[in-house]
Amino acid sequence: MSFQISHKDKDTKARVGKLETDHGVVETPIFMPVGTAGTVKAIHIKELKDDVKAQIILGNTYHLYLRPGLDIIKRAGGLHKFNSWNMPILTDSGGYQVYSLADRRKMDENGVVFQSHIDGSKHEFTPERVIDIERIIGADIIMAFDECTPFPCEYNYAKNSMLTTHKWLERCVKRYNETTGLYGYSQKLFPIVQGSVYKDLRQQSAEFISEQNCEGNAIGGLSVGEPVEIMYELTELVCGILPYNKPRYLMGVGTPANILEGIALGVDMFDCVMPTRNARNGMLFTQNGIMNMRNEKWKDDFSIIDEDGHSFVDKQYSKAYLRHLFVANEILGAMIATQHNLTFYLWLVTEARNKIIDGTFKDWKEKMVKQVAQKL
Repeated sequence: MSFQISHKDKDTKARVGKLETDHGVVETPIFMPVGTAGTVKAIHIKELKDDVKAQIILGNTYHLYLRPGLDIIKRAGGLHKFNSWNMPILTDSGGYQVYSLADRRKMDENGVVFQSHIDGSKHEFTPERVIDIERIIGADIIMAFDECTPFPCEYNYAKNSMLTTHKWLERCVKRYNETTGLYGYSQKLFPIVQGSVYKDLRQQSAEFISEQNCEGNAIGGLSVGEPVEIMYELTELVCGILPYNKPRYLMGVGTPANILEGIALGVDMFDCVMPTRNARNGMLFTQNGIMNMRNEKWKDDFSIIDEDGHSFVDKQYSKAYLRHLFVANEILGAMIATQHNLTFYLWLVTEARNKIIDGTFKDWKEKMVKQVAQKL
């Protein structure tokens, strides 16, 4: 894997780059649709490629490990062949589930023992086990096992959690170096910066992660309830420490405005369930703002979804029709909204790349941050 930066914005820390993997090139900054169980919910692979223009998607180590299970994925030849996505894939490590399933797990320095949310069966994730699992799943980019701290949390808890994440990372790197990919292509390991909302911990963690000299680096433990101003402040701090010439991935972020601000701070990669999850609940993101398609105001509005003339779906469905689908609980409503939101997100980062290249990013970003956040 290689990463080259081709353009740097003159007014911000935004940059344009290319991340090359054995399954193709990813142009950055990029948004990565989340395919938790090997599928991005409510959209076909063909639409994801041809209409959304997605370049890389995510898989979830915890969920894929439990279902369909490692034996099925390995017999299929890895996740790429199992779900027919022949482009780059990134898998998380299960660390977020350590955070989100607090009532189902016990954690110590060795790892985590947890109960399956499916059938209550007990399982253990250690750094070594997670690397082995991610080798079997076969993603191009694999994340190191970490603990994502909740917000708020006490300083000492955050510090001990960060130190555990660092110890786990050393074990992940060791296991990664002892093993190779199973399917004839390379995989690259990204470590994760932690430290909650404490600047000194974030600095310490970013320095430690940088010293591991991995192919890319991630920023975790943000967008978990802290004020957005703190998220931006810590992102800027960490981006100033992580190596300039390696991709930076801000995990689990976020709204269109979050993504634009993150790009301006020097982030290259983003993911979030928001565009797909909110789509299934009738929320659409557009360049003019956010629309709740269940609202009465759209009942007899026969204009296309995006008021500037863009239709981020292959047919120009009207607001009235889409509202009807949601009110009637028709599956097609979730499918149209999902395709729209993901296409909009990919359009947004593509426009950001174009604006960085032509030198107009800052003014465009400041205008768009206000537009995309307003409610219509």
